Amino acid sequence: MEANTCKQDVLQKKKNAILVDGVILNGPITDSKAGEKFVEEACKIIMEEIIQKADDVTEKVCEWRAPETLKKILDLEMRDTGESHQKLLQLCQDVIQYSVKTNHPRFFNQLYAGIDYYSLVARFITEALNPSVYTYEVSPVFLLVEEAVIKKMIEFIGWEDGDGIFNPGGSVSNMYAMNLARYKFCPEIKEKGLSGLPRLVLFASEECHYSMKKAASFLGIGTENVYFVKTDERGKMIPEELEKQVQRARKEGSAPFLVCATAGTTVLGAFDPLDKIADICEKHDLWLHVDASWGGSALISRKHRKLLHGIQRADSVAWNPHKMLLAGIQCCALLVKDNSGLLKKCYSAKAAYLFQQDKFYDVSYDTGDKSIQCSRRPDAFKFWLMWKALGTTGLEERVNRALALARYLVEEIKKREGFQLLLEPEYANVCFWYVPPSLRKMEDGPEFWQKLHQVAPVVKERMMKKGSMMLGYQPNQGKVNFFRQVVISPQVSREDMDFLLDEIELLAKDL
Repeated sequence: MEANTCKQDVLQKKKNAILVDGVILNGPITDSKAGEKFVEEACKIIMEEIIQKADDVTEKVCEWRAPETLKKILDLEMRDTGESHQKLLQLCQDVIQYSVKTNHPRFFNQLYAGIDYYSLVARFITEALNPSVYTYEVSPVFLLVEEAVIKKMIEFIGWEDGDGIFNPGGSVSNMYAMNLARYKFCPEIKEKGLSGLPRLVLFASEECHYSMKKAASFLGIGTENVYFVKTDERGKMIPEELEKQVQRARKEGSAPFLVCATAGTTVLGAFDPLDKIADICEKHDLWLHVDASWGGSALISRKHRKLLHGIQRADSVAWNPHKMLLAGIQCCALLVKDNSGLLKKCYSAKAAYLFQQDKFYDVSYDTGDKSIQCSRRPDAFKFWLMWKALGTTGLEERVNRALALARYLVEEIKKREGFQLLLEPEYANVCFWYVPPSLRKMEDGPEFWQKLHQVAPVVKERMMKKGSMMLGYQPNQGKVNFFRQVVISPQVSREDMDFLLDEIELLAKDL
């Protein structure tokens, strides 16, 4: 009976068909029932293969395959005709199987890890709604959420007021800040461009994020005009060296306009002395930007916020809740002390088709003209829902536990033969060498360091192919390759710290 009814519906549609250029316009083009079924089955796979296995240490961090091998396993070719749902579900399974499980308790490779269930649900919601955050009329809830989150983040920085915008990554936040500082220094650049400007110079530490150079290149400032300031043995900018560099730039006839300090460097986790740097910026009338993409979340902790002492004196701050707080990539804010509309003045293009001034509601909520983007994701919602679920105390516990686990690991490293710390960490970055038995009796000299340099890459290869864990390594400031363990995920336990050291010993026993 039902089949006959469907057949009659099809015949009726054909009879009443409206064609334009040979295309039937009656009814939708998609099969919503089939689509709903696919989403349901795909969500089941996600639940079973990712979420339910998130804290299972018996699972592999990565099912490693070389690129050419993986190309053969995955059916990557796009064809003229679509694939069956069964084939698509199998592709979903394959994608999950051969991807790195960043929510695994033993993924220590980056400055992000773990899974937050509330943030994840927020991402599901925004992906399904597919909003774009530029005008209140198309994104009423998410614009209000972003406003609330920015206000709260500003409060933690210690400003009485301010402004901000969420954007795709800390690198973009740093670029925003650099451009904003330049606009404040010479507002005419927005209309007249680079011609006629003096040689602009900015300052950042030797340990700053590489995005500073990228931003200088992208904005036409030039990488040669980024003056890198010497750091101490802990990787912190030396204020006296900053003063020398500013004086040098002035003597050269250049125009200094910006200092980029770092709160939580990528490799060593160092925090620049913000108060002393702020003194120099005030003395020379320089914009102070603090890249707290990694270290900003320490502001949530009453115990550890002292790491960012003086941050309230900054003109702008980059802070990524997707790192230590697990808000989910991407969740990155640029926060600005100025509340006079500087962001909008710098970036506004006044698109009449989007930001009409005669709308029926308060157009001050159309905040999209503060952004260099047009379409923009509602990233603040992830942070907001997670914050609502955990409360500030829950977020604080996350920071405190991560740093306590880092301290535990440091003390264990000190007890074990063959492990050697680079320095006592002040944040969640634990940097160390592992000296295999074969090297322990060698004299300290060029040959020893050359051999030690080769240990970390071999251990990394072995752990990746085994799938037991992922741990980063790198050389830094003349030091040979060392491991950098980053503690973030709330899924991580003391047992995982012990496993990390045991596994390195096991994988390097024959080196």
